[in-house]
Amino acid sequence: MTKETEQEGRRVTFEHALPAHMMAIDGTWRRSCTIKDVSETNATLQVETSIEGLALTEFFLLLSCTGLAYRRCQLDRVNGEEISVSFLRQKAKGNKRRPPPTGPT
Repeated sequence: MTKETEQEGRRVTFEHALPAHMMAIDGTWRRSCTIKDVSETNATLQVETSIEGLALTEFFLLLSCTGLAYRRCQLDRVNGEEISVSFLRQKAKGNKRRPPPTGPT
């Protein structure tokens, strides 16, 4: 089994969907939604209002009412009121540690 398949296998389906919000990266729009299921790499959301015309190529999934817990997402597919999103990971930065000093200090 590949690592990606293993991560997909760790999907959690909620008996009662969790309330959340979708918000544009620039903050221009925000919509209520519920999280039906989630894995390390993606999630299925149910939206209550229309998402027509919204820029869903990249947005935030806010997991707390204050916005302190969030994931950066992109839209995978739409099926009526249900949408699938994948989580975007921040690109790894190069190792920027300084080498230890040499010589007397």
